Amino acid sequence: METSQILLNNGLAFLAISTGVMFVIVGGFLIKLIIDAARLTRNIDETTSVVRNELRPTLRELSESLHTLNDFMKSTDKGIDKVKDAVEGALGVSTATLSKLKFISGSLISGLYKGFSTVVKLFQK
Repeated sequence: METSQILLNNGLAFLAISTGVMFVIVGGFLIKLIIDAARLTRNIDETTSVVRNELRPTLRELSESLHTLNDFMKSTDKGIDKVKDAVEGALGVSTATLSKLKFISGSLISGLYKGFSTVVKLFQK
């Protein structure tokens, strides 16, 4: 009986020692993981502050450019409206009539071009 007691004690001692060694190894990896995570968060914080500091002036410039472009477009729209009013007042013709005349003249020119190209093709044969 004494031999089995000695073997059991040796087995339990081996189990306790191997468990302790495993806890030390896993603890070492966890400490390294925590240190690396702290470095990563520090680097991310630095990166976000750099991006934020660089992005603010860029966004300000972009906003000013869009505001200037918007003002330009509004003034262009006002100018176009003035030209339309001047044409309507000078000619007494509405813009709808002008657009219809433009369509008619465009189709007339394209018809003349097609007819001329047809005649040229006939003479080439």
